[in-house]
Amino acid sequence: MARPQAYICCMASYRSRSRLMPLVVLAPLYSGAALAVALASQFWGALQPCALCLYQRWPHAVALGLGIIAVLLVRSGHTRPARSLTYLAGLALLATAGIAAFHMGVEWRWWEGTSSCGATLGAGVSVEALRAALLATPVVRCDAVAWSFLGISMAGYNFILSGLLGIIVLIRTARSKA
Repeated sequence: MARPQAYICCMASYRSRSRLMPLVVLAPLYSGAALAVALASQFWGALQPCALCLYQRWPHAVALGLGIIAVLLVRSGHTRPARSLTYLAGLALLATAGIAAFHMGVEWRWWEGTSSCGATLGAGVSVEALRAALLATPVVRCDAVAWSFLGISMAGYNFILSGLLGIIVLIRTARSKA
């Protein structure tokens, strides 16, 4: 007995979704975990982030948002746009890996950090206002490693993990069939 065409179509769509889902959830799971670790180390571990640390969080937030939307699209059967968003999430992981690589170079003093890595003085500010601002603002230097494990800083781990997962997501997404 032959199966109806609608049944075969639905099964093919289900198989495509079930194969794509583990790939789609990889970027948002990792980025969510990375953001959770960063925030926990900041608020509970008392490790104040420098400017480059904060810059590294933005691509993780983008990957998390894109990944959540992609998961919802896969669940509703829209695998093609989910693949596109997953690819973009992989690019966001590579972006944060690039920022982390720059941060590592600053930590190892291979090059200077950005202008936001140190204190900046505003023009036209009174001495009293400047003094109050300087005393109220903690200066967190980008070239000082706040935490490391096995000689690798948080920026180093972000570079390694984000770069590796970004490459995996991009390759697997390019090879997957929608």
